[in-house]
Amino acid sequence: MAETTGGAKAAEPGARVGRFRWVVCALLFFATTVNYIDRQVLGILAPDLQRAIGWNEVQYGYIVTAFQAAYALGLLVSGRLLDRLGTKLGYALALIFWSFAAMAHALARTPLHFGIARAALGLGEGGNFPAAIKAVAEWFPKKERAFATGIFNAGTNVGAVIAPAVVPWIALTFNWQWAFILTGAVGFSWLGFWYWLYEVPERHKRLSKAEFAHIRQDPEEPAVHVPWLSLLRYRQTWAFAIGKFMTDPIWWFYLYWIPKFLNEQHGLTLSKLGPPLIAIYLIADVGSIGGGWISGSLLKRGWTTSAARKTAMLLMAIAVIPIIFASRVTGVWSAVALVGLAAAAHQGWSANLFTLVSDTFPRRAVASVVGIGGMAGSVGGMLIAVATGWILQLTGSYLTIFLIAGTSYLVALLVIHLLNPRLDPAPIGEAVKA
Repeated sequence: MAETTGGAKAAEPGARVGRFRWVVCALLFFATTVNYIDRQVLGILAPDLQRAIGWNEVQYGYIVTAFQAAYALGLLVSGRLLDRLGTKLGYALALIFWSFAAMAHALARTPLHFGIARAALGLGEGGNFPAAIKAVAEWFPKKERAFATGIFNAGTNVGAVIAPAVVPWIALTFNWQWAFILTGAVGFSWLGFWYWLYEVPERHKRLSKAEFAHIRQDPEEPAVHVPWLSLLRYRQTWAFAIGKFMTDPIWWFYLYWIPKFLNEQHGLTLSKLGPPLIAIYLIADVGSIGGGWISGSLLKRGWTTSAARKTAMLLMAIAVIPIIFASRVTGVWSAVALVGLAAAAHQGWSANLFTLVSDTFPRRAVASVVGIGGMAGSVGGMLIAVATGWILQLTGSYLTIFLIAGTSYLVALLVIHLLNPRLDPAPIGEAVKA
């Protein structure tokens, strides 16, 4: 067998490469699905809870902000902990924490109680994406990472589809408390499969030599310790963080305000919200997988990593623009189509944005960088939550918010390109040697 550039043994020509890495991707997909089911419950129940609990638009904005603030902290802390504890243990601990926090919403009786429960949920859920992106970096070569990220990231949409399909039924059949309890308990079923099936490739007993060589086909990474604070020196970190800061808030807006938008602008009650929300997130699934596929396909055609990723991101940024008109259309399904297109474009954008981290940083630093960028995105989410609450309280119009949503991605892509025109890897090895 010949040596690859990364030092792993290459498979013989014609040898069958295994597919166990896609089992790992499935585990990430299901964990992300659970993650989004748990966070989506409040948004679906918000119109009815607003009447039952008595909060106003500004208080709801603060409840959402409590999640965002804790989520930012959770991302920052969990990213570093995951790089220390490893993906297997770190991911499991994060899911256990957020599942209990999701169930704890059933105890809330005031806006303050909901804010506390949301903060606990955000702190735990902050571990999901750093862990998943780190697992992708451990289990996939660079040319497959955007596609794998797109697949597991599609779990966000599947979770957002399942939640409106089951949460209204649970709430109407039993009560809103049981909606939080039953959905929060789902995550515990994932843990057994995770501990049974997951391990890093170097220690995995089910992994063939051919598939291991396929996974480790990229040039070998520098075996250096990467201090957390040192990551802030690199423009690659800031390119990712600014991209998250400018575009994550748009997704948070969709999650928390689209059910209210459909209720207020189109008169959809809890019993009728399911089909429109399901349609939006099914459309978003296409974007999540398609956005990752586009850049992966361009890489296989010989495009540079920079050109492939940024071309895919540009297409997604353009596809978002029609959301500007969502508050002006009169038909509910016209609004659903515009929001669905924007959500799909965001997910395609996100699959490529996440992959920039594993393109430019060694695996041992990936979770930390994702945590830093995720924190920036959550800070942006906090700002848009407060701003949206005040804008709606003062004007009653969604126009300004949709205008921001339609233009943020093009500006973010310009900033990313200016910070890293050729998508150069962070010079971590050189910095350590110096």
